[in-house]
Amino acid sequence: MGNVHGCSRELTRLLRKARPTRVILVGDLFTKGPDPRGVWKTIQKWRCEAVLGNHDASVLHSWKPGRELPRKAFRWLKNRPHMIRERSFIAVHAGVNPERPKRTSPRQAMFLRDWKRSRPWWESYTGRRLVVHGHHAREGLLDRRPNVLGLDTNCVGGGRLTGYLFEKDQVVSVRARAAYG
Repeated sequence: MGNVHGCSRELTRLLRKARPTRVILVGDLFTKGPDPRGVWKTIQKWRCEAVLGNHDASVLHSWKPGRELPRKAFRWLKNRPHMIRERSFIAVHAGVNPERPKRTSPRQAMFLRDWKRSRPWWESYTGRRLVVHGHHAREGLLDRRPNVLGLDTNCVGGGRLTGYLFEKDQVVSVRARAAYG
């Protein structure tokens, strides 16, 4: 699922609509939106997995445990990987090194946009695994399957929260209730 950014109602609605067997969030979970604690409760209830996004890294450096989120949420967030690699897909927040996905650095995984300053990384990636990512809200749904699928459809800005059901090869989304940030 794409960048949640504190939009707990939309996350709950999308999960109920999709009824996934496994949930992987592609980072930027708690900031900007109205309900980080609600997002945390939903993550626990659905046993969500996640990769670390650039806003998540900021949360770990600047938020105070207990005020915005419980300590347990901070411990969980601190242990999120930068990338989840499975047989048929890679889940990452911002991108991969298109020439050598396995050698993607944590910084690239959280911030990558342009590859070698010439074009977006997703235009150069031709690997066999589908790369599912967030981070690039200005791009909207970036559907370049079978290679790349970008799911940040700017929910926090009033767009949509979008997910992908691997079993059905189907993109699903729900409309944001408001523009929050």
